[in-house]
This record gives sequence, structure tokens and C-alpha cells, in this order.
Amino acid sequence: MISRRKAGGAIVGGALAIVIAIALISLSLGTTKLSFMEVLATLAGRGEVDSSMIVLQLRLPRILAAIMVGAALGVAGALLQGVVRNPLASPDVLGVTGGASVCVVAFMTLVKGFSVHWIPFVAAAGALAAAALLYGLGWKKGISPSRLVIIGIGLSAAAGALTTFLLISGPSYLATQVLSWTTGSIYGTNWTYIKMLWPWIVILLPCAMLLFRELNVQSLGAPAAIGLGSSLQRSRLLALLICVALCGAAVGVAGTLSFIGLMAPHLSRLLVGASYRLVLPMSALTGAALLLLADLGGRMLFMPLDIPAGVFTAGVGAPFFIFLLFKTRQRSISAP
Repeated sequence: MISRRKAGGAIVGGALAIVIAIALISLSLGTTKLSFMEVLATLAGRGEVDSSMIVLQLRLPRILAAIMVGAALGVAGALLQGVVRNPLASPDVLGVTGGASVCVVAFMTLVKGFSVHWIPFVAAAGALAAAALLYGLGWKKGISPSRLVIIGIGLSAAAGALTTFLLISGPSYLATQVLSWTTGSIYGTNWTYIKMLWPWIVILLPCAMLLFRELNVQSLGAPAAIGLGSSLQRSRLLALLICVALCGAAVGVAGTLSFIGLMAPHLSRLLVGASYRLVLPMSALTGAALLLLADLGGRMLFMPLDIPAGVFTAGVGAPFFIFLLFKTRQRSISAP
């Protein structure tokens, strides 16, 4: 047990090193390429004026946003899968991020002179409303995982339609900005957004990590969890609230980035096993790495165009979701 835990800790440490490496590569690549030494000198406060402008004002806020948003979505997905006990669960598949997106688009199109500092709160309220609606519609003498996924997909489609309607009916000058945001993008992120985002991440991620024991117990099933003394409903509610708040913070900055909350927990379990002690931090790092890579691909593969990161996460995540759906269906058919 000790050796397994040490091995898992080493994998988490290696994932952290990979995230840092991807971030440094992202800082050096772009329309103007910089060497690693120039990047490190700039970060240390000894860079040239031009490189300081590029690194500190243009690229660093974007990369920090990718790390925090990816970590938030990865942990939110792990929490949701632990609460629902369904491998197909994720904030975007179940419509939670769709609810957040609808509220934010409505706020941006209907409120004149809005402050960006309100966006995470608005997104969290929309995510909470979507989660409550999902549970209300899905409850029938308990929660069926398959029913929850079907209802969530329907809610996500409805949220997408309502978002499109708000875009069409809103001011035309906001359409381009909001459309890019709904696709899922961290293009144009500045230090104002980082100041808005970091308190949510610094507070909520440690709170999520503290739930690992409850999630481990709940993975045994509700009867076993209750028998072991778990306060099942209270811990589920707390995990869901943290998930909703993380989704709100992420959506408020980067829009509806698809499938990171689905892929990150699954990849983490492949690497460190099923214990949430390691799955939660690994999901944060995996989500951060996925979004960093998606954003780097969007910046570099189609230069001078800057493709939204959400295009890449959806392009990889949709086949991943279909594979999981097929795998889950095969497991249910073969089960006695």
C-alpha cells in the first residue's frame, strides 16, 4: 500500500512537471518566438522591454487562465462522477455548464455596462439551477445513472438553443465576442480575469481535495457508505456545490469548454488508480495540461488564425465520449 501510494505521488509530481513544461513552451511560442532563456529572464524580471510585453502582458495571463480553468473543470468532473457514480458524467454532458452559459450570455446581453467580476457568480447561479433541474427531473425513487445522462444531454441541447436565441436577439456588437466565448476560448484573457478567477480556485480546489475520503466511501455504494458512517446526503450536496462553483468560475472566464471534465478524471484513474486521494489532484493537473495543449494548438496550428481551444477539446472529447458510452453499454449487456 505504501509503495503504491508513493508511486501515485510520483506520477502526480511528474504530471506537475509536465504542466510546467507545457506552460514554458507556450510562453516561448507564438507569432514572435522566444527562447527559453528569454522567457526565464523575463519571468525573473530581467527581460527586454519587448519580450516583457509579450510574455507578461499577452501570454502569461492566458496560460495561467488555461491552467486554472482546466484544473477547475477536471476536479469538477471528478467530483460529479464520484457523486453520480457514472463514468459518463461531466459538467458539460449533464448540462451544468450549459446552464451557466445561458445565464452568463443573458447577463452579458441584457445588462448594460456589466462588470466582469459578477460573471463567475452569475455562471455559478446558472450551473446550480441546471444541477437542481437535472436532479429534479431525474429523480424517480432514486437516481438512475442512465436516466441522468439522457436528461442531461437534453438539458444541454436546450441550453444551447436558448443561448443561440439570446445571441440572435441581443445587441449585434456583442455577438462576435459572445459567440467566441460560448465556443470555449481564453483568447484575450488579461490580468483582470486572473484577479477575478484565482480566489475561486485557491479556495475551492483545497476544499474539493478534502472530500476524498467521502468519495472513496461512496464509491462502494450507498448502503456500504451509510454502514461505514458516511453522512451521505450532506457530503453529496457539498461536493455538488463545490462542483457547481468551480464550473461557474471556469465558464465565467473561458466559456463552455467541452469534455475536459469528462476526459481528465478518466485519464487520471488510468494513471493513479481509483483512490480519490490521488484522482482529484491528478484530475486538476490533467485538465490543466489538456487545456494548455488545446490552447497551444489553437494558436500555432493555423497561424495567423487563433482557433478557440473549445474546438480542439470537443474534437478529441466527442470520440472519447462515444467510446465510453459503447464501453458502458457493453459492460451492462455482459453483466449477469
